[in-house]
Amino acid sequence: MSRKTTETVLTPAGDARITWHRAPDARAVLAVSHGAGGGIEARDLQALAGVLPGRGVSVALVEQPWRVAGKKVAPAPRTLDTGWRALWPALEKAGLPVVAGGRSAGARVACRTARELGASAVLALSFPLHPPGKPEKSRAEELLGAGVPTLVVQGGRDPFGRPGEFPALPAGTELVEVPYGDHGFGVPKTADIGETEALAVISGAVADWLARVLP
Repeated sequence: MSRKTTETVLTPAGDARITWHRAPDARAVLAVSHGAGGGIEARDLQALAGVLPGRGVSVALVEQPWRVAGKKVAPAPRTLDTGWRALWPALEKAGLPVVAGGRSAGARVACRTARELGASAVLALSFPLHPPGKPEKSRAEELLGAGVPTLVVQGGRDPFGRPGEFPALPAGTELVEVPYGDHGFGVPKTADIGETEALAVISGAVADWLARVLP
């Protein structure tokens, strides 16, 4: 069973918060942040926090300063990156490899900063490849520029980018589709897969990937 603790980290953008779900004998840390429209209560983040500590990976759910302050609108990407960089030392304290991750806007932050921070890998949940209905405004460069092993987990009907819309991915970057999933990995009632099964696809794929890419 994981041990859950919370710590506050001062950053130039304000106080950030890390909710730890620690594995008893952790071999690595997966740090994941939320998107611009929600917090760490997101179903995919909670599923990972519930499963991965049992597989030897501590999960750090990161709340950006704007969210801790109770604001409803996320700041500019540069400010998000500033907060993430400043809390990174708190993630490294145990001396374990750290995988940078996030959902949606949080995935973009992880990709943009992975190389400079020395992340072992990147987990991109619901990567917002483009704004809905605007495929010409691609953010693929951020994903392709991560520079470390990367796993993208994408809903099959995500309006921010369906799996088939992604460009050819370089070696070391994998993409897993969650059938029928929307941007929050919700599935319609008419689908032949339920929410429990969709979340199992996510946590299983992430656990298997971490087992391959971590020492």
